Amino acid sequence: MAGAFPDSSDYVVVGAGLAGAATAWQLAARGHQVTLLERDVPAAHDGSSHGSARIFRYAYPDQFYTRAVLEAKELWDGLALEAGAELITPFGAVDYGPTRQPALLAGVLAGAGIEHELLTAEEARQRWPQIAFDTEVLWHPGAGVIDAETSVNAMVALAVRHGATVLTGWSLDRVERLGSGAGSGYRLHSAAGETLDAGNLVISAGGWLPRLLESLPLPSGFLAGLPEFTVRQEQAFHFRYREGSSFSATNWPTFIHKAADMQTYGLPGGRDAGFAGQKVAEYNGGPRVPSAADQTGLVDPANRARVVDYVRRYLPGLDPEPYAETTCLFTNTPTEDFLIDRADNLTIVSPCSGHGAKFAPLIGQWAADLATGAAAVPDRFRSASSPALTT
Repeated sequence: MAGAFPDSSDYVVVGAGLAGAATAWQLAARGHQVTLLERDVPAAHDGSSHGSARIFRYAYPDQFYTRAVLEAKELWDGLALEAGAELITPFGAVDYGPTRQPALLAGVLAGAGIEHELLTAEEARQRWPQIAFDTEVLWHPGAGVIDAETSVNAMVALAVRHGATVLTGWSLDRVERLGSGAGSGYRLHSAAGETLDAGNLVISAGGWLPRLLESLPLPSGFLAGLPEFTVRQEQAFHFRYREGSSFSATNWPTFIHKAADMQTYGLPGGRDAGFAGQKVAEYNGGPRVPSAADQTGLVDPANRARVVDYVRRYLPGLDPEPYAETTCLFTNTPTEDFLIDRADNLTIVSPCSGHGAKFAPLIGQWAADLATGAAAVPDRFRSASSPALTT
C-alpha cells in the first residue's frame, strides 16, 4: 500500500509492524496528520509482525501485565468491530512446568477476575491427552491466537481511512535535527536519497532499532539511559497432528511450558503452515544477531534437534518430525519490559521480548499519548534518564 508522497508531516511513524501500525492508527484517529513509513510492506516477512499465529493470553506472574491485557482486549474488540474482521481466535491456554508457577499465575488471574482453573497433572492429561503434563496446570479459556498480519493490515487501513499516508519501500537511512530548539523537527533521509520532514517522529523499527539508534539525533544522556537491546533470530517449527488421532486445532490449547532445561511454547499454526499442525518453539532459543539486518533466515540445526526432542517427550499428539519451519525476530530488553520513551519530539517504541503482540492496540495508544503529550505512559517503560523519572 502506498500513498502520495508528502514533503512533510506533523507525525511520522517509522515501521509498519504491529506497534507502528497501531501508533499510526491511534494518531490519525485523533485527527493528526500522519505518515507511516515502511522499509518493505506492512507486516513484512523479515520482521516481527508477520504471519497468522501469535499467542494472546492473560497469564502473567506480574499483575501489571495481566491488567494491561484486559485493557488491550477492549481495544482489540473495538478494532475487530471497526475493521470487520476476526483478529483473535479463542483456543484457551495452559501454563505448566517446574518454573512456570501455575498456582502463582492462578492467583494473579483471580485477583483480576479472569476465568481460570488450576488442575492437577492427571486432570489435565485426561482433558488433553495429547500433552504430557509434568506439573499442575493453569487453564484459562479466554486466551487465543492473534492473526498478526491481518491485524497490522486492519490498523493500517483504519489509519488511512482517518487520513494517514502510507509509504512502502521507504528504508530509513538517517535522521537530522532541524534547528536546535526543543520544538524543532526532523528531516528523514531514505537509503534511496528521498527526504521527508517530520514535526514529530516515532520510531517503531523492531529488530532494526539497535542499529538505527546510531543514526538518530538523540541526547547522549538519553541514549546512555536506554536498556540494552538484543536481537535473536528465533526458530519455529510446525508439527502435524498425529495420523489417526482425533486431535486438531479445535482441541489444542496454546501452551507455555517452563521445564528445568528449556522454555517452550506452542499454538495452532494457522495459515502459516496450511492449518495442518501445531507451531512449537523454544523461547529465546535462536542465535543472537546484531540487528535485523544481519539475520540469515537459516534454521539452527541444534535448535531444531532440541525442539524435536521436546515434542517426542512432551507432545504425544504430534508427529515429532517438523513438516515446516521458519525464523522470526525477537528484540529483547534485560527485564523483558517494553520501551516507550521520548526525547524532545522523538519517541521510541519497542514492544520487546516476544510478548508484545497481545498489547498492540494498547501500545499504539500509549505511544500516541506520549508523542502528543496527551498522557503519560507507565514509568516502567521509560528509561532512567527520561524527565518523568528524574524530576
